[in-house]
Amino acid sequence: MSRIIVLGSGAWGTAIALSLHRRGGHTVSLWAHSPEFAQEIIDAGENTLFLPGFPLPAEIVVTGDNAAVADAEIVVSVVPSEFLRSTMARLGPHLRAGQIVVSATKGVENGTFLRMTEVIASCLAQTSLSLPIGAFSGPSFALEVAQGQPTAVTVAFDDPAIAARIQTEFSSESLRLYTSTDVIGVELGGALKNVIAIAAGVASGVGLGYNSAAGLITRGIAEITRLAVACGGRRETLAGLSGVGDLVLTCTGSLSRNRTVGQELGRGRKLPEILAGLGGKVAEGVLTTRAALGLARQHGIEMPIAEQMELILDEGKDPREAIKELMLRPGKDEQ
Repeated sequence: MSRIIVLGSGAWGTAIALSLHRRGGHTVSLWAHSPEFAQEIIDAGENTLFLPGFPLPAEIVVTGDNAAVADAEIVVSVVPSEFLRSTMARLGPHLRAGQIVVSATKGVENGTFLRMTEVIASCLAQTSLSLPIGAFSGPSFALEVAQGQPTAVTVAFDDPAIAARIQTEFSSESLRLYTSTDVIGVELGGALKNVIAIAAGVASGVGLGYNSAAGLITRGIAEITRLAVACGGRRETLAGLSGVGDLVLTCTGSLSRNRTVGQELGRGRKLPEILAGLGGKVAEGVLTTRAALGLARQHGIEMPIAEQMELILDEGKDPREAIKELMLRPGKDEQ
């Protein structure tokens, strides 16, 4: 039995906590960003704001106490990327040697262009603490994980023995984990696919069909792979669950918030209005688009789809004009 705490009480964090509890053999806690929100979940018996309809068993301890992380052996971070650094600054002093950190957030930090495991490591360095930090990513809608539908993901650590331990601790009849030592590839695949999902949504929103979607997804994985490899990831990782698998899901699934944002942009709605309509839920691709392009420019990597999404998101560019410019780019060899 392991003591596991999930940091972040959004839909994904709640779903992971439910999956770990359903597996059995663990003591599971769910940490909320404030004691008040933790109490709301306790009082309602479920996460009515982010994952309604899924009662939380009494055995899952819901808490807003920062010190609760000290009791865990495994810390699963599902904090949205824009709040991760500030959250880890709060929790870092309570972490201790011997713990394992699993990052399940899909994003790149704005300004620094750091991956989520790098953000966590930089925060822990402030406390002179060094812990193994890995990435957990793949095609996994929170709703379906909460429902117990079969889901397959990848967990990556530099140390294969730690990846194998997390595989054993998390795997169940409804959640299958594959291991990897390519933390960079797994993280960037999960983060960058959200940018392409917005583009897929835009294409749908303006009324384009299956030909367009297939071309966009295929060229999208080419962009993602170019950048991930330039950053030190492995090409084969991007052909797996955390690359192509997650990209296909997020570009085609109706539960994808990033695709939904893109659809609404394609239909002519403005970004602030769209985001306000998400009810507090996060579409990570909106922030990741800017960060991904910053990272790409550092490495001299061309990302034409991401560039057009940035213009739509930040400058209100007409989505149809963006698609036209993508189609009229100079001819190239496929790569």
